Amino acid sequence: MATTNIWQQFKSLLPEGARTVVTITSNNGDGTSSATMRDGTVISVQGENVPAGRNALIQNRVVKAELPRLAAYEAEV
Repeated sequence: MATTNIWQQFKSLLPEGARTVVTITSNNGDGTSSATMRDGTVISVQGENVPAGRNALIQNRVVKAELPRLAAYEAEV
């Protein structure tokens, strides 16, 4: 049965868990990798499918995909 609650319908469109872009620093050989976040924090994530030195998309500390290297720009407003 479909819900008529608009908030529940909206929430069902959003993916579960936060997505974050990280740089993989090393593959640990045990199914995990070390990754560096943009603020410099080093975390351990599940998955070794992205080589060291490449960007990856993680969700709930699990590597989901390799991301291309794109130029980053800062602008002062």
